[in-house]
Amino acid sequence: MLLPTETVYGLGADAANPAAVAAIFEAKGRPRFNPLIAHVHDAATAARIAAFDDRALALAAAFWPGPLTIVAPVRDAAAVCDLARAGLDTVAVRVPGHPLSRAVLAAFGGPVVAPSANRSGRPSPTTFEDAFAETGDKTAAALDGGPCQVGLESTVVAVLDGPVRLLRPGAVTRAQLEAVVGPLAEADDDAKRSPGRLALHYAPDAPVRIEAAAPRAGEAFLAFGSWPDGEAVFNLSPSGDLAEAAANLFAFLRAADRTKPAGIAVAPIPDQGLGEAINDRLRRAAGFVG
Repeated sequence: MLLPTETVYGLGADAANPAAVAAIFEAKGRPRFNPLIAHVHDAATAARIAAFDDRALALAAAFWPGPLTIVAPVRDAAAVCDLARAGLDTVAVRVPGHPLSRAVLAAFGGPVVAPSANRSGRPSPTTFEDAFAETGDKTAAALDGGPCQVGLESTVVAVLDGPVRLLRPGAVTRAQLEAVVGPLAEADDDAKRSPGRLALHYAPDAPVRIEAAAPRAGEAFLAFGSWPDGEAVFNLSPSGDLAEAAANLFAFLRAADRTKPAGIAVAPIPDQGLGEAINDRLRRAAGFVG
């Protein structure tokens, strides 16, 4: 099923059903060592699947429903099958904020894995049209929830032994997280517990060049801030608003790619707040190890 969330469109399946999960991997061409996020209707359901300590409960209370994924020790291994967890002893869970996805989850009554509805390594779809074009022919149902408001995948944190670790930056910023649980540690060996950590990820067909002051001949350009309009110019945010840039990022990468450019140049993005997540996606789109 194509399932809208506030972050990106997902390709949904019963998290407890190994055959259904295997079909997701096949539809995406996704490496099976890459774990999936289990989406649930509410925090109480999440806490039955994962072993939450006080820090995880505080994060859930602060940011759910919303674009935060919590990785914690698995409590109910049958609810999220081994394949969905990539054989790990942890599980990634999230309560999405989109009303349509929450209605589906409430009606289903159990966890649903819903990785982005793109072919593996491609930019995540943030419109129904892009999601359907990528994987719609692989689905039994498709729900149109309109454009995704956030436009970047969820922030992922690991709440295990030791300090809380930031595994993947996203719409919930480092500063917001630290206001709840104190200073964050970096991913280190726990990085494998999060999706979206491949060196080449979110990539269009054209090569991506980041931190570009201006486009070169033949390149499309993703501008940020004041920049003249042009035939192959896609301005992430003329006003320099990071939230607007995040919401536009994947859709504009796809739009630029459709012009069949020699490459896609991207203007510098400030690396604070939501910019940390935008730059993480851009570095991976360009093939840089993060």
